[in-house]
Amino acid sequence: MKNITKIIVLLFLIFFIPTIAFSQDGFTQKDRELLIELRVKMVEMEKKFDKRFEQVDKRIDDFRQDVNNRFKEMLGFIQVLAAVLGALVVAIFGFAYWDRRTIIKEARREAIDFIDKEGLLRRLVDALKTLAREDKRLAEVLKSFNIL
Repeated sequence: MKNITKIIVLLFLIFFIPTIAFSQDGFTQKDRELLIELRVKMVEMEKKFDKRFEQVDKRIDDFRQDVNNRFKEMLGFIQVLAAVLGALVVAIFGFAYWDRRTIIKEARREAIDFIDKEGLLRRLVDALKTLAREDKRLAEVLKSFNIL
């Protein structure tokens, strides 16, 4: 802020002083009063600029706080979303494990029932074949059903 004022004063002096030096009357009381008035105006402008820059700084700080708050809200939302997705993944894997165990138990039970049934039928067919060696009528019936 002070640098801008110094630059303005320097530019003013660079352009205004030569005009005073080359004037025919030289540096008069009126010129002195104009310089004092100019200095007063520059001080007033500097105060206005300082106020304006303070307002801009305040607005930038407010904006920065708003952005930070928004990021905090977004991070909170992302954390909740990650927790929900994590819970869903755990639930899906738990369901898959439970379903697999249930299906395996059911398949095992069905296999055992099938083996018991097939074993019983196999023994029954073997018994009928043994009887068919002695009984011709039974042998003909078994041949008609393609068992012998």
